[in-house]
Amino acid sequence: MEFIEYNKCSTCKKAKNFLIENNIEFTDRDIKNNNPSFDEIKKWIEKYNLDIDKLFNTSGLVYKELNLKEKRKTLSLDEKIKLLSSNGMLVKRPILVSDNNILIGFKQKEWIELFNK
Repeated sequence: MEFIEYNKCSTCKKAKNFLIENNIEFTDRDIKNNNPSFDEIKKWIEKYNLDIDKLFNTSGLVYKELNLKEKRKTLSLDEKIKLLSSNGMLVKRPILVSDNNILIGFKQKEWIELFNK
């Protein structure tokens, strides 16, 4: 399982603590230094039937600086993927990727449901 985070993000810290406290093994990846690639994001969308708009960090400074709230509506899927893969700060985090699931953001109830299956 891969845990993609930004180490200064308080939500990421909560998610990481959840994984540690529940003895869930994972590999850690810093999204700022190792951003998801175009191909990786495209694979997630296809494999997990993921809505690409859920991957945008809408509360982030970069998102707001680029005025993506409006611009995003006119972009094609490939343009959105290219944008997300260009800057890790545009991507919502944390992201937890397993063979069968992907979780975007940290909603403890969703994470508990995933691990209680």
